[in-house]
Amino acid sequence: MGIVHALIGLANARDDSLQPMEVNALVDSGALHLCIPQHIANQLKLEKQSERAVTLADGREQTVDYVGPVTVSFEGRKCLTGALVLGNEALLGAIPMEDMDLVIHPSRQNLSVNPASPNIPMSLAKGLQR
Repeated sequence: MGIVHALIGLANARDDSLQPMEVNALVDSGALHLCIPQHIANQLKLEKQSERAVTLADGREQTVDYVGPVTVSFEGRKCLTGALVLGNEALLGAIPMEDMDLVIHPSRQNLSVNPASPNIPMSLAKGLQR
């Protein structure tokens, strides 16, 4: 699978007076969280909520700030989440993608709303039956 990027909106969920940002985010279903660089956290004036210990792709462990709340938007869908302050580009992980019911198309190298639920995000509120 190639590298997939998507244009997403980011906003401070507590402060409507701040302009939202559009960023070209790396889409990674192997990562869980939204990750943003420090300059985006600063620009959106996101408050530090806590610290998180994270394991990086190369196996190293690091402690990073967890900030928020952040409104993430993509093609008319929105979710609220926190973000790990990490790296030099935005990364959209599995939790916000699941929350907005988005799917990755590896062959087309893009992200889209789930075609099975084109009008409103779908979610499971119960466990799967065996």
